[in-house]
Amino acid sequence: MTTTSDARSLILGASGRVGRALARAWPADSPAPLRQSRDGAGDTLAWDILNASAPDLPPIDSVVVLSGVTHGTVEALALNTPLAQAGADLGARLGVPVLVASSQAVYGPQPGLLREDQTLKPTSNYGRAKAAMEAAVAGPHVTHLRIGNVAGCDALAAGIAQGGVVLHRFADGQGPRRAYCTPGDLARVLIALAAAPARPPVVNVARPGLVAMADVLDAAGVAFDWTPAPAEALPEIALDVTLLQGICPLPPADAAAVAGALT
Repeated sequence: MTTTSDARSLILGASGRVGRALARAWPADSPAPLRQSRDGAGDTLAWDILNASAPDLPPIDSVVVLSGVTHGTVEALALNTPLAQAGADLGARLGVPVLVASSQAVYGPQPGLLREDQTLKPTSNYGRAKAAMEAAVAGPHVTHLRIGNVAGCDALAAGIAQGGVVLHRFADGQGPRRAYCTPGDLARVLIALAAAPARPPVVNVARPGLVAMADVLDAAGVAFDWTPAPAEALPEIALDVTLLQGICPLPPADAAAVAGALT
């Protein structure tokens, strides 16, 4: 395993929304990660993960797999597994931990605090693809990160960018409440997990508690409209982050922090 002081993380799939946000939020007191994309755009390492061997690399202390497919056909979404497996194989060869971005979508519409040890019941094709990825890509060096909403990278941010936000209003008069982390939080988690003496096979990633999307929009000064929530909409998705708090404590959920990451 790499132990040199100049070792750094290798982030696969760094040209996506979360990868770009991480680059902006990465702590200045930690070595800047080596960032990969398929075409090498934006000063990234050019590597077509599924069709070419890994190029020569500098000292690496961890592999972070952000590479993945979020939309499209079932066949397209199935690529999440070989992409994660390529990262896991590379980490095994280098003798370093591999941190794979999964999603809270693997839990499906289950109520209450969602714990890492409970049965997965995904209902979306994306959630099923990520659950299949987790089952297929495993090893003592692999940790799957079931990430909640990442501030500035989720559907709320996309709605703001498109110039109009409409929130579901539920029977209690409230809008959606979600588990959030900021890109800076995620960077801290990745750094802490890479340095940890031991890592769990799966960990939820979010700040403790929930954030109301209406509060985020109010804090950001963004106007929005309401629409009645359809029957299948979820008023809240809550992650149990007890395990994460023992590895990398994050501050409580905060609408202002989420709003700050939107700009």
